[in-house]
Amino acid sequence: MAVNPKLLEILVCPKCKGDLVLTEPGDGLICHACRLKYEIKDDIPIMLIDEAIPLDNEAPKPETP
Repeated sequence: MAVNPKLLEILVCPKCKGDLVLTEPGDGLICHACRLKYEIKDDIPIMLIDEAIPLDNEAPKPETP
């Protein structure tokens, strides 16, 4: 079961109130303005600023040839 698309439409970044983008694997929501990723656990977005993952700390994506 995935996160409800209607919920994703209304969610905003709790820090800056900006737009969020669902990650490709669907494991989190990204705020590009704050450079934070809010994880999705058990189909529930964890929208706590203190638990957000800075994008700079994420492992870099492998380059495609």
